[in-house]
Amino acid sequence: MDWKGGSGITQRPLKDLLLSPTDWSAMEVVENERKRRKINSFLDSRVYNQTCLSKGRGFHFPPCHVLCLCGFQILLECPIDLSPLAAFSPIPSVAHDLRRRTDPPRESDGLIRAAPRYRTVKHLSAYDISLFDAVLVSSPAGMLGLPFLARHPKFSARIYATEATARLGRLMMEDLLAMHAEFVQFYGPEEDTFPEWMKWEELEALPLKLKEIIIGENDVEMGNLLPLYSAADVKECMQKVKAVKYCEEICHDGILMIKAVSSGLEIGASNWTIVGPRRNVTYVSSSIFESSHAMGFDYNSLLGNDIIIFSDFSSLGESVYGGKVVDMTKVSVTDVEEESVHPSLSSISSMRGCNNEEALTRCLTGNGEISEELDKLSFISSCVMNCSREGGSVLIPIGRLGIVLQLLELISMALESLNLKIPIYMISAIAEETLSFTNVVPEWLCKQRQQKLYSGEALFGHVQLKESKKLHLFPVLHSPSLFLRIGPVAHLLQRWHQRENCLLVLEEGVDADLALLPFKPVAMKVLQCSFLSGIKIQKVPPLLQILNPKLVLLPEEMKDCLPSTCSSSFSFSYYSESETLPVPSLQDDFKAHLAMDLALQLKPKRIKGETTAVARLKGRLLISNGEYMLVPSKRPGTPTDKSSLLYWGSVDPTLLVSALAEKEIIGTVSRRDDTGAIFVQVDVPSKALIEIGVHRTVICSANETLCERICESVCSVLDGI
Repeated sequence: MDWKGGSGITQRPLKDLLLSPTDWSAMEVVENERKRRKINSFLDSRVYNQTCLSKGRGFHFPPCHVLCLCGFQILLECPIDLSPLAAFSPIPSVAHDLRRRTDPPRESDGLIRAAPRYRTVKHLSAYDISLFDAVLVSSPAGMLGLPFLARHPKFSARIYATEATARLGRLMMEDLLAMHAEFVQFYGPEEDTFPEWMKWEELEALPLKLKEIIIGENDVEMGNLLPLYSAADVKECMQKVKAVKYCEEICHDGILMIKAVSSGLEIGASNWTIVGPRRNVTYVSSSIFESSHAMGFDYNSLLGNDIIIFSDFSSLGESVYGGKVVDMTKVSVTDVEEESVHPSLSSISSMRGCNNEEALTRCLTGNGEISEELDKLSFISSCVMNCSREGGSVLIPIGRLGIVLQLLELISMALESLNLKIPIYMISAIAEETLSFTNVVPEWLCKQRQQKLYSGEALFGHVQLKESKKLHLFPVLHSPSLFLRIGPVAHLLQRWHQRENCLLVLEEGVDADLALLPFKPVAMKVLQCSFLSGIKIQKVPPLLQILNPKLVLLPEEMKDCLPSTCSSSFSFSYYSESETLPVPSLQDDFKAHLAMDLALQLKPKRIKGETTAVARLKGRLLISNGEYMLVPSKRPGTPTDKSSLLYWGSVDPTLLVSALAEKEIIGTVSRRDDTGAIFVQVDVPSKALIEIGVHRTVICSANETLCERICESVCSVLDGI
């Protein structure tokens, strides 16, 4: 058997791939270990498992998994955790507030005065990243941790992302670098790998809440806090990214067929299908069925796969839609459009009985997700108008591109309807490039946005806003939702936090009290809003009914929400964070094509008493584009003699005695023993004994010529090729 790998034509014998690597260089050891592992897993169809490294925390920190499939080790998502930023003090913007690096490392409020560090996925460090074969990224937020991996000298995996995700992910990395540079400029670069604030006595002095953020659960996450990567790291990382289009099939290493399909979450966001020799896997990330800006969830392209890894945790952490306005001076809360997202089990049970495909489709797309999201945005816009009419300023540090683009449209229309001449500022180092990119991405947008292109309109409203001088872009500052610690949002908060007529709009999930700690006392109003971040829990059963897999891997937390009785056509397995879940084999066989020249060499032989004919085959198994091909061996075949024939079946003693008689050999069935073996005693032309056992037949004779004649008789009563 020869092995074909990659997109080239190189082939190596199986035995060469299993040689000891003791004399090879480090990279040769890694490469051959990877190939050895692939071959062993290919030969053993049972080798498959999945590990959830992190459940993440919503849109900005998606879940992360490792998938072992057919000898390949695949990383699903590579985000970074930005929550440690909450423990660091923002950079002062006023000259008299500046202090030297030699001052105490902590503020009086307990915040750390130093360049922040960033946390990688906590269980990722347990893996040898040199053995990763591929990385699949579903959204720009899932790319932010990639430079930490890509700069490792032994990292050789190919990174796959859609073209839009790759472009926006690169912009987010550059944006993060630009904001972090402000800290470096103020504090200077770190002189060693263990700064003063990371000493245990300093950590022990932190307030409990900040200590938990930095150290993590069970004091085990300190090792995952890293200095931010460099611009060179980002450039090197992007060179390893393979950008793909929706529904474009990519062949990885000649074996796996990988395809990205729209998830609806954001521009370019995707789910993935992975087709291997014995398994077809669907990876479902956070998805939205209908979107008012991005292409919707293309679940029809996920039909027919055996296994679904369901990795949408969004519905488990949400409790309300809409938003709440918090007056920090009075600490009063006004809930808006409060609604539970967790349906009762009875409502899920009623959906389980729905087997009609059209009815199931209505369950998925007929719940008004677009109107619901627009209602939230309209409410934010009305709050912005109220603040503007009072002469206040509004700060919106929301990091979702689609939400920002739609808010620009709604706020500008509201200002125009009220005849308010108030400028809108977008302050970001990547604002110009981001908005320019959104003007040329019709294939990643919803049908309504695409229709605008066909009718000659701009895809988004910011084009007209820029042309009419109502929207102003400034590259010096930026305002992402990074716990209000870095970027210009910190400087604007320092200026506005004591103004009662000002408004801050935050995404739900941010601890507002902790985020605003450096700016207290705070008089400005705070509006916290949640946005749809994935599949609602009540839509999961009809989705699974439509996809109809054989096995679904679900988070352990969904066991109570989606009982295993929700379908009889497929089974469930539940995974937990940091635990490897072995998955049984669902398909033991695989199909292979037969080359024409090899097929012409076959000489089928009909099996006795059967309608089936079999033939002996000698060739090489090649793998290309996920398909298998049997081709002739490079070495010419030798003529087949009787000694090289392959026989099967059991020896019938009566037929054997008759076959011996035809060769003038007289034999009689003599006896049976305790093992079930039958003995045939030969007396003429000389003594011999034939033992017919369950698994073998043994011929004993002192006459070599007689032994060969008896062997011919035995073969004559068996099927062989």
